[in-house]
Amino acid sequence: MQGEQTTIRVNLSGQAPRDIPQQTPVIDLSDNRLDANGLHYLGALVNNDVVSLSYPLETDCTVEFLTMADSHGWRIYRRSVSFLLAKAVKEVFPHAWFAVQHSLGSGYFCHFDDGTEAGASRKQIRLIERRMRELVAEDIPIFRRKISFSAAIAQLEEEGQRDKLNLLRFRNPPHVTMYTCEGFSDLAHGPMADRAGALGHFKLIPYPPGFVIQFPERDRAPALAPFERQPHLFQVFKEHKEWGRILGVQTVGDLNEINAQHQLGDFVRIAEALHEKKIARIADEIASRSGVRWILISGPSSAGKTTTAKRLAIHLRVNGLRPVTISTDDYFVDRERTPRDENGDYDFEHIDTIDLDLFNDHLARLDRGEEVDRPTFDFETGRREFRGDKLRIGPNEMVLIEGIHGLNPKLTKGLPAEHKFRLYINALTQLNLDLNNRISTTDNRLIRRIVRDNMFRGNTALRTLKMWQSVRRGEKTWIFPFQREADITFNSALDYELAVIKPFAEPVLAEVKPSDREYAEARRLLNFLESFLVAPAELVPQTSLLREFIGRSGFQY
Repeated sequence: MQGEQTTIRVNLSGQAPRDIPQQTPVIDLSDNRLDANGLHYLGALVNNDVVSLSYPLETDCTVEFLTMADSHGWRIYRRSVSFLLAKAVKEVFPHAWFAVQHSLGSGYFCHFDDGTEAGASRKQIRLIERRMRELVAEDIPIFRRKISFSAAIAQLEEEGQRDKLNLLRFRNPPHVTMYTCEGFSDLAHGPMADRAGALGHFKLIPYPPGFVIQFPERDRAPALAPFERQPHLFQVFKEHKEWGRILGVQTVGDLNEINAQHQLGDFVRIAEALHEKKIARIADEIASRSGVRWILISGPSSAGKTTTAKRLAIHLRVNGLRPVTISTDDYFVDRERTPRDENGDYDFEHIDTIDLDLFNDHLARLDRGEEVDRPTFDFETGRREFRGDKLRIGPNEMVLIEGIHGLNPKLTKGLPAEHKFRLYINALTQLNLDLNNRISTTDNRLIRRIVRDNMFRGNTALRTLKMWQSVRRGEKTWIFPFQREADITFNSALDYELAVIKPFAEPVLAEVKPSDREYAEARRLLNFLESFLVAPAELVPQTSLLREFIGRSGFQY
């Protein structure tokens, strides 16, 4: 047709712009499949959207290849290796029940059940890993296909993948994007590698009753770090997973089914009752410990620390105790003394944002029964002030200290260990999208924060996404290394919450445009939320932790 565009202009990072035919696959822009460091290309950013290497370029665009050293590429890598693992298990043990369940250290814990009570044996794990490495050595292709909805249903039914069929039960797109590899299929939850040869860096580690598949850490790619077992965290995940199994809700498809049948109200009440029961037990444990006067509460961003602290305070009062609160924010150093990061920006996640000498002096004096003059930090002036706010800890009083550094020994080095109780909070969801596609606990917290920041802090989703990498770096440095110090871990995840928070998050995320670098992340989260049927916020009680993020809480913040 006259005037029809047959070529497009492509700007590939590090190269001069060039004109190429429309529909050229992304991978054809490169003479090889490795970057300068020898890392495989796994996908690409095309106009700030993450795409597969087989993606046909249709418009003028800027292209940047992705490896596992990039956050988007790292996500592609883990998704692709999980796909390869699920295929290998299906081939070697076709009748076993297998699921990628949750993160654990630098990998994912995987459940394996062949009908015996022993779980995965070392021999079985070796056979699965051997088959995976054979697939890598053969460099078998992984195809991305758009097929009709009916063809997708027929294919998944033929393969017996009921978990993936459940995800399509309440959706009716005209076509479905799928990945296939030698008789094994998966719904596209995001781009995957196009060949198994790019997926050779992993290790299967026995971890009864299943095993862990370990991945390289992004900042050390492609090296595998020594694996560290986390029995305390694993037990928290295991308990929550067992709760989901008992109620019959282990995947998003299960959740959608009870939502569609108008039975979600009961599920919400049970989930909230479980939270209440666990918080009551924590209060009972604190009350039973002689000499405890300081409750240190820590956890990553949007874990629900504030609401949990308020609910815990109520249960402590039921036990005859009188909780008071000290905010570490009031002990911030003056703004000019705040540490800076490698870019010269203020690093508000750093522990030295707190005047540790003054804080520990006040804690030690209060612990001895003395009176202190508490400071107040003025965030407008960036300075600490003393306004005559006197405090003394009386009989039966306990102090709650809530903040990201709560478990760091430096924060409370002036207190005797026997006077402290340490509580770690995180949202450790047990829900999966399907059996080999987990829901990231980080994504859960990020969506909570995007909604809360927009509703109560005047931040757009774009601003929150821009800050998120800095927040994550702070968590890895100042929170996660100390989680083992906790006396108890509270899991703040609510398995119904993403169905409720979806309509709050979607319009905010849609404001992030393709011209923004963060567009890829916003689009990924929007695609993820498509899997959930919406649940009405009216089902959420006012005392719920979720109200901290969506509003109308019965607590004051």
